[in-house]
Amino acid sequence: MKGTIHYFKNNERIEKEVAYIPFRFCFAILLAGLEIAAILAIVVAMCVHVPYFYLLVQATEIACVVSIIASDDNPDYKVPWLLVVLAVPVAGFMLYFLFYSRKLKRKYIRRLKHLKHHAYEKDDFALFEQLGSESVVAHHQANMLCKISEAHLFTNTRQTYFKLGDEMFPRILEDLRNAEKFIFLEYFIIEEGVFWNSILEILKEKAARGVEVKVVYDDIGCMRTLPGDYYKTLKSFGIDATPFSMLKGNADGEFNNRSHRKILVIDGKIGYTGGVNLADEYINQVERFGHWKDIGIRLEGDAVKELTKLFWIDYGLNVRRQPTVSEAYFPELPANGSGGYMVPFGDGPNPIYKRRVGKIVIQNLVSQANRHVHIMTPYLIIDNELCQAIENAALRGVSVQIIVPHIPDKKLVFEMTKSYYHRLLEAGVELYEYEPGFIHAKSYLVDGEFAMMGTINLDYRSLVHHFENGVWMYHCDCIQDMEKDFAQTLGLSLKVDETMMRPNLLMRLVRSLVKTVSPLL
Repeated sequence: MKGTIHYFKNNERIEKEVAYIPFRFCFAILLAGLEIAAILAIVVAMCVHVPYFYLLVQATEIACVVSIIASDDNPDYKVPWLLVVLAVPVAGFMLYFLFYSRKLKRKYIRRLKHLKHHAYEKDDFALFEQLGSESVVAHHQANMLCKISEAHLFTNTRQTYFKLGDEMFPRILEDLRNAEKFIFLEYFIIEEGVFWNSILEILKEKAARGVEVKVVYDDIGCMRTLPGDYYKTLKSFGIDATPFSMLKGNADGEFNNRSHRKILVIDGKIGYTGGVNLADEYINQVERFGHWKDIGIRLEGDAVKELTKLFWIDYGLNVRRQPTVSEAYFPELPANGSGGYMVPFGDGPNPIYKRRVGKIVIQNLVSQANRHVHIMTPYLIIDNELCQAIENAALRGVSVQIIVPHIPDKKLVFEMTKSYYHRLLEAGVELYEYEPGFIHAKSYLVDGEFAMMGTINLDYRSLVHHFENGVWMYHCDCIQDMEKDFAQTLGLSLKVDETMMRPNLLMRLVRSLVKTVSPLL
């Protein structure tokens, strides 16, 4: 199936034919739908023809309701599931069993433990002692983050902040050209164009020279941007590639839990992450929603080890055979005199991550702010706990400023973002819309001392369902660059006030309905 998209390049309107939903994805969706329909039909038939079977169905529904209420999940997430289970007979609790949480087969649980165990080892005690002597708050934040994400605390890592994907693009190409041993890439979206094709040419050349090249891309993220069997094309170039959670038509969390991560590792010495995917709008080669504002960070030093580990876990969970992780992927690096502390970390659904790592990091940063909180995010769809943390910071006198897009990529999602405006403004939060276009940056700054950036949006997809990654930082050299960029972006943004928010009755109804089910989207 083909479709046409329109975008602008050098002020010229261009049409591009894309695979709207490739056959393999259509088949997988159809197969999952048939599987659900068959189970529903069997259950309904049993209710009709087997005496008292309906009592078992009712008991199952009650058990689901009790299980949801008794769970440790946030009420904002539990309430929509309760509505589904109670309002939709039979199908409601079946959807609950299929999609409420991700399930891993035992072999993958064993493989996950193996991959973590055979990554690098690091004793953080001395470094935490040093950090504690400088800041108790920073020590507590980093300590909690390391515990819940199974990550480590690092120094000895240079940071280069990029305020636009346009600026990061040439630096990535330069580093790739200098790769000697291995290159690992994991991205939510890869699309053929100036950005990816420039990278691919280097990857092909490096693979031909014996450099180990591995690529992981999300199967649904690339559904409209790459052929369904693109991994075979890459393998023909000598590149070891695999889709993340390849759709096979199973009626389970494979549709729901995607890898939204953006990770590039070169020789275990240099790592990139941030919001930038490998597609041309991210470097403003094409224009789809006005100017595309995105950010990235280049790490050079010890902290790259954690990005390498995250890549190997995702790669290892998506290939047929358990890979061998060599110590050579985690080289010991010389001291480079870089200041600051950082924790690169991963986040994702149960059972891989027991807690909502990204949400906890953001809550801790906001809750412990004394002077200001600066946030850039493409979406603002948050649960009550996170919303209260932001409100409370503003109410106690902290300057809280949040920048969201002015030109949205998804209009319905933007209406969900706007549904939080009144509540936040009432608490004293300052809201801005990036007037030149779409802001895809995920940046969280506190008091000029703390920062977190990476792939984590302020929405349920990122905070609950997706596999994500980020970098928590304290007193790092790049934080001042991030603050300067925030101030410049603020100068290009429209301040939101009550006069801009007068939705009609229909729009208020739409926002209310979508807000109710947003945790399930």
